[in-house]
Amino acid sequence: MAQKPYRLRCSLLGHSMDVRAVAAAYSSDGAIVTGSRDRTTRLWIPNENSPGFYESQCLTGPMNFVASVCTVAPSDQHPSGLILVGSNDCCIYCFSPESPQPLYKLLGHSGVVCALAAGQFGTLLSGSWDRTARVWFGQKCMLTLEGHQGPVWAVQILPKQGLMLTGSADKTVRLWRAGKCEKVFTGHEDCVRGLAVLSTMEFLSCSNDCTIRHWRATGDCLHVYSAHTNFVYSVCVLPDSSDDFVSCGEDRTVRVWSHGECVQTIRLPSQSVWSVACLANGDIVVGSSDGVARVFTRHPHLYASAQEQRELEEEVSKSALPAQEIGDIKVNELPGKEGLQERGKRDGQTILVRDGGVVSAYQWVAVDNEWQKIGDVVGTPNADTPVGKITFEGKEYDYVFDVDLDDGSKMKLPYNLSEDPWFSAQAFIHRHNLSQYYLDQVANFIMQNTKGMVMETTVPSASDPFTGGSRYIPGTAPHPGTAPNAATGTTQRPPMENNAAGGDMTTEGRFFPQTNFLRFDVANTQGILSKLREFNGQVPPEDTLADDALVRLMMLATASCTPDDEQMAALEKVIHWPHEFVFPALDLLRLALRGPDVSRRVCDLGGSQLCCHLLAILSAPGSSPANQMLSLRSLCNLFSQPSGEALALQERTRVLTTIQRRAAVSGTANKNTQIALATLLLNYAVALCRVPRCEKTLEGIVQLLTVLATAATEFTDGEAQFRLLVAVGTLCEVDEEIRDFSRAAELPEKLQKLSGVQEPSKVGRCASQVLALLQ
Repeated sequence: MAQKPYRLRCSLLGHSMDVRAVAAAYSSDGAIVTGSRDRTTRLWIPNENSPGFYESQCLTGPMNFVASVCTVAPSDQHPSGLILVGSNDCCIYCFSPESPQPLYKLLGHSGVVCALAAGQFGTLLSGSWDRTARVWFGQKCMLTLEGHQGPVWAVQILPKQGLMLTGSADKTVRLWRAGKCEKVFTGHEDCVRGLAVLSTMEFLSCSNDCTIRHWRATGDCLHVYSAHTNFVYSVCVLPDSSDDFVSCGEDRTVRVWSHGECVQTIRLPSQSVWSVACLANGDIVVGSSDGVARVFTRHPHLYASAQEQRELEEEVSKSALPAQEIGDIKVNELPGKEGLQERGKRDGQTILVRDGGVVSAYQWVAVDNEWQKIGDVVGTPNADTPVGKITFEGKEYDYVFDVDLDDGSKMKLPYNLSEDPWFSAQAFIHRHNLSQYYLDQVANFIMQNTKGMVMETTVPSASDPFTGGSRYIPGTAPHPGTAPNAATGTTQRPPMENNAAGGDMTTEGRFFPQTNFLRFDVANTQGILSKLREFNGQVPPEDTLADDALVRLMMLATASCTPDDEQMAALEKVIHWPHEFVFPALDLLRLALRGPDVSRRVCDLGGSQLCCHLLAILSAPGSSPANQMLSLRSLCNLFSQPSGEALALQERTRVLTTIQRRAAVSGTANKNTQIALATLLLNYAVALCRVPRCEKTLEGIVQLLTVLATAATEFTDGEAQFRLLVAVGTLCEVDEEIRDFSRAAELPEKLQKLSGVQEPSKVGRCASQVLALLQ
């Protein structure tokens, strides 16, 4: 008899960030464990009188994201079993289901613990970004499995045979017995992301190559399953079956497989479906990037209400599908809604139809014998006009973004391609009464997410970071045939910038070594003066300046200015204003440091104190993103003059130590702060490569590479990642000794994931060049 289809049972709401890992628990029949980037792991128990679950425990302890979870079967010592949690802090935490605090933690890995699997008799297998897997018994590491050339992203234990499996970013699966590798399985064309055991001698692997492979432990690949259209992150085997399994991935879907065929496709309203696990009753739980874990069931008495089912379908149907996910679209050749009268050929088949001026995507749901809308296609770069509009507050837009601001709030940002990103950002700021220093963040977000689709507009001639009026737009050329530096707005073309045609930056296609310093030039002095005047009336009386002194102070923004003592004293005063008022003063400081006379006077009379002051602002508890960003930009602009460069090198240990210690290297930092920090590190790389080699220089390079390695694993902004990579490449070009240290510091492993970045493509290409250099 044919199996019933999977339908929504319930949604598990509680996490505030991506649900990265899910597992079945032993503490109660049908219990579930979920782990999240919000650093918590939650235990969910089924309700007795309804299909839902309730949160039984919120487990805390990890100091960073939760990356993996697994559960250990009950024993005499732990009758409810145990919950194991792997974290980005390199530790494994062991919990009892009865307590929110860990019983103990396992130390040994030096990278993210991204995979866990429990075996019989208390054995635990862990996989890490440090390229190793470890075998634990109790609180002791018994074996370290070494051999993979990339992070170990998947682990499993084969029953009864004493065999262990590891899958890696090096595209291979390895079979281990008693700590020794007995076989290497090759065939996947990209990183291996997940493993699942079918029987004592067979298993499944899934990969970024969009496939799932069925293997025999002897080494034979029995089958390759293809249906996913993007990375496949996780796979699990349904209970009491060796033919039925479930997979999920970056194509927004969960797919159910039986006898080699994809028999059901469940689409979710989130970009990434990170993890899937099967429960003892055949239900499945999936964790996704929208912070929700969802349970699906084949048991009709556990189905969610019809209203909940409709709500999920409507949420999916409202998805805005980027045209890049669909492929080239010729709108005029698409069928109208009459195309939905034809039956689909297979479950999960996707078609596009025209509905007036909108192109909608529909998926064939075989179990319901109908087409289900999965979203509207927006932002088609190959069409003459946008193919889809989204209605927001009664008006149609090409995009309606969810914007996550630094304080954790989420707001709707509508945008049309015909609009200037800076004016749209300014309108958004006014609408929500936000700080003016969100302007760069919001405008850059718009440009990043509409890249290649922004309609041609007139390039403004002036720039105003405070109001958005006549705003300079990064990436537009002020003169034909030149491309402005994204960091500075100048027409010098360093290796990090594309040429005017958008191709590679140099004829050789090399992104490094970088030989020139980058600085932040673009500003509008009238806007800065306006803010200084505003705040001058709010600071303590002893910190105020006369208006004519403020006007004279603004002369320092011109690099050719020769300052007098009064101007330097005024600059010293305003940069020490209270933190809530200091940001326009810091903005002026970073402009002033470009001038040779200001730089020389600052460096000669108190350069060390200035660096200490900027680092104190950067690392102060509760320091605003604007203050952090402008402190870093000021440090970057020290490199504009030889006197500033000498000061920056003199203070190198203090600067890099502060950066390494503080949250400035965290991926949660403001994107503009990430770019400023990456630029500072790049400038240090250029400076260290310029000075003669000595023990102190080598010490500085080693310290800088250590900071770069940390930042490379944390940064999320594409431009920041790119500048970090150029810095690494610039240093590693110097000689083999530095390359040896980079390998010892496991930089290749930490940069591996960046080689797969496709947007912006220069990140992936630059990472590949660095990895080739370090081979």
